[in-house]
Amino acid sequence: MQHHQETPHSTGQTLGIRMAATQNGGSGDAGHHSQKDGVSSKKTLTLDTMNPHIKVMEYAVRGPLVIRAGEIEAMLKKKMDKPLPFTEVIRANIGDCHAMGQVPITFIRQVLCLCFNPELFESPDFASDVKDRARRILASCQGKSVGSYTDSTGLEVVRRDVAEFITNRDGGIPSSPENIILTAGASEGIKAMLKLMNFEREGKPPGVMVPIPQYPLYSATIAEYGMEQVGYFLDEDNNWALDISDLKRAVNEARKTSNPSVIVVINPGNPTGQVLTEENIREIIRFAYEEGLFIMADEVYQDNVYAHGSKFHSFKKVMTEMGSPYSEMEIASFYSTSKGFMGECGIRGGFMEVCNLDPPVMAMLKKMLSAKLCPTTAGQACIDTVVNPPKEGEPSYESFMSEKKAVLTSLAERAKMITQAFNLIPGIHCNDVQGAMYAFPRLDLPHKFVEEAKIKKREPDFYYALELLENTGICIVPGSGFGQRPGTYHFRTTILPPPERLKSMMERFTAFHTKLMEKYK
Repeated sequence: MQHHQETPHSTGQTLGIRMAATQNGGSGDAGHHSQKDGVSSKKTLTLDTMNPHIKVMEYAVRGPLVIRAGEIEAMLKKKMDKPLPFTEVIRANIGDCHAMGQVPITFIRQVLCLCFNPELFESPDFASDVKDRARRILASCQGKSVGSYTDSTGLEVVRRDVAEFITNRDGGIPSSPENIILTAGASEGIKAMLKLMNFEREGKPPGVMVPIPQYPLYSATIAEYGMEQVGYFLDEDNNWALDISDLKRAVNEARKTSNPSVIVVINPGNPTGQVLTEENIREIIRFAYEEGLFIMADEVYQDNVYAHGSKFHSFKKVMTEMGSPYSEMEIASFYSTSKGFMGECGIRGGFMEVCNLDPPVMAMLKKMLSAKLCPTTAGQACIDTVVNPPKEGEPSYESFMSEKKAVLTSLAERAKMITQAFNLIPGIHCNDVQGAMYAFPRLDLPHKFVEEAKIKKREPDFYYALELLENTGICIVPGSGFGQRPGTYHFRTTILPPPERLKSMMERFTAFHTKLMEKYK
C-alpha cells in the first residue's frame, strides 16, 4: 500500500508478475473456458479470483533477475554458435554461504549425522562430545527418533540450551525456555509475529515500520497479510544509522492511513551491513516506548561483525539495562543457523525469543504455531549445536574454534576487500561493510542511461543489474527491491564469493561499469 509519493516503500519489480499474467492468458479472466472432448471447463482459480495480496507481493532476492540467471546457466552448459563473454554465473544475489563454497562446520554436521543415523554411534570416527550431544537430542525425541513430531515450540532440551546461550551472551541477564520458540529459520518466526499483529482498528490496517532499505521478506509478508508498510529511511551519510527524526516523520505520516503497531530493526543490517551503536539502540527503544510500538529485532547476523570498533549489542540486553519502564516493553528477537559462521541455509534452523508478551497472547501465539505441528527436527538439532558448541577441554573444541575463526576472519577480509574495490570505481560509492554479509553501494548513473531505462519501463537500477548479468554473468539485486531514497540508485551484493572468485567478480564489474559510463556519458 502507498501513503503518498515521498513515503519510502520498496518498489520492487513487477516484471515477473506481468510475465506470469501474459503466460497464463492475459488478465486471468475469471470467465476463461477451455474446451476438451467437447466439454467446457471453467477454471475456479484465476488471477481475478485468487488472493489479491499475493499478486502485489514481491521478493526481489528471488525475482526475475534470478530466473534469468538460471536461464543463462542452462545456456552455458550447451554448445552455442556465439559463446557468451563469460564462462560462469556468479550468484551474488543471495546470502547462501555453502552455495558459494563455504565448507560446513565439522562438529555441526557430525552431530546431525549421528542424529539421523544412530548406527554410527559405534564408529570410532566420532568424538565423545559429538556422541554426547547427539544422544541428548535423541533422548528428548519421542521414540528416540528425529522422525517423530516435537512440541510445536520445539524440543524442550534445545529451548533450554537456547535460553542458556542468550543468558551468557547478554552477560547474565536471564532468559526463560518458556519464551523461546524454535522455528524453521528466522523467517518463520518473523511471519508468525506479524500474523499475530494483523488486526484492523477503526478501519485502518496495522502499520509495520521497516527500515529503508529493508530485507524484502518484510515487504513481501506485509503485502501478503494486507498490512501497511511504514518505511523509515536509514542515514546513508552516517553509515546507515537510524535517524530518530525520520522515525518520527514516518510514524506521524503513517497514522493518517494506518495504526503503526510494530517497529522492525535489522542489526547488523541487511542489505546495508551496518552495526548499530549502543546509543543508537537506546534512542530506538525510547522512541518505540513513546509511540507504543512492539519491537521486532532481527539479529540473525549477530556473529557477523567485522569493522574495528563495532560491536553487537542485543536489543533485549540494552532494553533491560535501561531499567523500567523500558525493561517491560514487548520484544521479539530472531536468530538463524543460515548466517553467522554456520551458513546452514537449507537446514532451516532458528529461534525467536519473545519477552513481556501478555500471557493470554503468548498462549494464542503457541496455539497458532501448533497448527503447523512443529519446526523441522533437523533445524532444531542444528540450532542446538550452535548454542551448545564444544566447550574448552572437550575433544572437538580446538577444531571447532579453528573452523569458526577461519570463516569469520575470511568474511572480514572480504568485507574490507569489496568495500575498497567498489570505492575505486568512478560513479560507485560504498559504505564500510561493518557486519552481515552484504554491501549496498550507491550508483551515480548517467542521465542518458536513466532515461533509456524509463523508456523501457524499467527501474534504472534494475536495468543496470540486468545489463550487468547479460554482459558479465554477475547476478546482483537492484536497490529498488529493498527500497531507497527517491532519486538514488543502489544494488546489493553478497561478500560470500571466495577471495579469488571475488577478485574475478570485481574485475568483471569494473570493466562493465567503466564501459557503461563511457557509453552513456
